[in-house]
Amino acid sequence: MSRVCELTGKGPMTGNNVSHAKNRTKRRFLPNLNDVTLQSEVLGRSFRLRISAAALRTVDHRGGLDAFLAKARDSELSPRALKIKKDIARAQAEASA
Repeated sequence: MSRVCELTGKGPMTGNNVSHAKNRTKRRFLPNLNDVTLQSEVLGRSFRLRISAAALRTVDHRGGLDAFLAKARDSELSPRALKIKKDIARAQAEASA
């Protein structure tokens, strides 16, 4: 399972451990990923996603999964999240028509 957020595309970064003697060794900074279940109001069902803690806060701030995906860039989303976004857009178009 890759260590990449499904909503923001946030992944591992590299850097250095720096000792008191200024010795540098390579290390990885991993994103804080959580398995969460998010509810879509438009589709009326829930989705299990692996997202970062920062993405979860942003989803809450924007007013839910539907609002977050409406504003999200397609290039950052995982293929699963992109399919959810298209399903939501399709359901909203049918509801308004």
